[in-house]
Amino acid sequence: MNFRNHMTRLLCGASLALAFSVVPATWALSPALGGGQAASMSAMNSRTGPVDINTASADQLKAVKGIGDVYAKRIIASRPYSSKDQLVTKGVMPQGVYDKIKGQIVAHRMKK
Repeated sequence: MNFRNHMTRLLCGASLALAFSVVPATWALSPALGGGQAASMSAMNSRTGPVDINTASADQLKAVKGIGDVYAKRIIASRPYSSKDQLVTKGVMPQGVYDKIKGQIVAHRMKK
C-alpha cells in the first residue's frame, strides 16, 4: 500500500470516528429526539420564562443553571420571599451565585 492510500484510509477513519462521537452527543441535547430530562427541563424553562422561587419544585429549581440539590433545598426551606434578592440577605446563597442566576428567577408575592 502506498503512502497516499494509507493517508486516505487514515483520514476517512478519523472522519468516521468524529462523526460517530458528535452525532449521538447532539441527539442527547435535543429534547425533541428523546434527550435527557435535564436538557428538556432547561429548554422548558427557556420557553416559560423565569422560575418563581416561592412556588417552584426542587426539580424546577435545579433546572436553573447554577442551582443544584443543596441550593434547591435551601431555597425551599427559607420560603417565602418578598423579593429574589432575599436569597442573599437570608443567607441561602452567596452574592456571586445569586449574580449568576438572578436573571433566571423571580419571587412573586404570595397571596394572603
